[in-house]
Amino acid sequence: MASSILNDLSKKIQKKEISPVELLNGYLKQIDRHDSKINAFIEVDREQALEAARESEKRIQAGKSLSPYDGIPVGIKDNIVVKGRRSTCASKILEGFISPYSATVVDKLTNQGMIPMGRLNMDEFAMGSSTENSAFKKTCNPYDLERAPGGSSGGSAAAIAADYLPVTLGSDTGGSIRQPAAFTGIVGLKPTYGTVSRYGLIAFASSLDQIGPFTRYASDNEIMYNIMKGPDSKDATSIPESMYKIPSYDMKSLKIGVPRELLEGLSPEVKKSFDQVLDFLAKEVVSKDQIVDVDLPHQKYGIAVYYLTATSEASANLARFDGVRYGNRVKDIKDLNELYEKNRTHGFGPEVKRRILLGTYALSSGYYDAFYGKAQKTRTLIKQDYLTAFEKMDVILMPTAPSVPFKIGEKTSNPVEMYLSDVLTVGASLAGIPAISVPGPFEKLPVGIQIQGNYFSEKLIYELSKKIQTAFPSPMPVLA
Repeated sequence: MASSILNDLSKKIQKKEISPVELLNGYLKQIDRHDSKINAFIEVDREQALEAARESEKRIQAGKSLSPYDGIPVGIKDNIVVKGRRSTCASKILEGFISPYSATVVDKLTNQGMIPMGRLNMDEFAMGSSTENSAFKKTCNPYDLERAPGGSSGGSAAAIAADYLPVTLGSDTGGSIRQPAAFTGIVGLKPTYGTVSRYGLIAFASSLDQIGPFTRYASDNEIMYNIMKGPDSKDATSIPESMYKIPSYDMKSLKIGVPRELLEGLSPEVKKSFDQVLDFLAKEVVSKDQIVDVDLPHQKYGIAVYYLTATSEASANLARFDGVRYGNRVKDIKDLNELYEKNRTHGFGPEVKRRILLGTYALSSGYYDAFYGKAQKTRTLIKQDYLTAFEKMDVILMPTAPSVPFKIGEKTSNPVEMYLSDVLTVGASLAGIPAISVPGPFEKLPVGIQIQGNYFSEKLIYELSKKIQTAFPSPMPVLA
């Protein structure tokens, strides 16, 4: 099993065994061959990407590479803006919007010579767990086209699983990187909140949103995280590197916590996979007595706290989308009230409307303290549960999702059931800790194993991810 696609491609490009243009054209052929069925992309920026690849080729020929990864293409989720390119959040309300600037993470990648090459499909405004809420198309899971790839970053995950690209970017609010990574058999990281700039990420819930990478291998994911991380003066929530408190660890004495009370109701496939991983860790990585039960008593309130927090922040953030300043505007409007009403009625899909209404209600006079205020107090308790746990252990291990990928359309008629698919991921988002999904052993449909760590412990969770991935290499999907 190749340990790093990025390093392998880098060596070939730098040795001139393959050119950036040839590499890009190879990926474009794969997209042309399969994406009419999978629908990972809303749009592929062919000409702009090919022009950037030609510029990269000139630099390499002249011996002036910007980095070892000069000439490697990367896919961008449609809520991360790229200067001069369309950015719509998979919503009609932003249809046709051209961004006047690039997100900080995009600038960091282009400064390395990497090539943004398209808008990847997503749930509208990142609201969903299946990528069925896009205004433009439904993305299918490369392992089974009748099943969802997860969400909201389903397009970004499916593009890696289908071998369209070596790396893509997604965003995680309550599990929107980790859950689709689990459903598509790849690796996805939600970093420590504040270590990767949110500047240029179109906001859903500002206190939760984080940009992170998707890759096939954990080693490549770590490379991308190290490129993307770091303080940003344009992002008020960015953490200065002087405040990073990277925990030390020793793999031989590593303590792994398992929250057994959260693991009721797992599907048989997920339980079997998780048990196999625990067995492997107890035999090959740590001793059996280093895997202990952990109590996270307030996690049972996680879904309620998350959806109150996220919808309230969404209600505030999405108030700016009214058709006045940018985006799509309905014609034949009589007055200002009708302008707001018709633009938002026409522009937003049903899930976005549902969450705006929930959030507006939770923030309304007479209900703020009962709902949003109480949710924030409970959020503090959830964070404290993690801090208490990490005094005794180094990481917390659990499945990423309670089931294998569900069928497209299976949960759309029951929003609450869809929300519950995030039950194992929202805790890390509410606490702001790093969490990664790495593939566990599976036969037909992928299963994700989630590793959660203390603040700034990305290096540790990557090292543990590599050990799991080496022990259980994932079979690639067979694309028709």
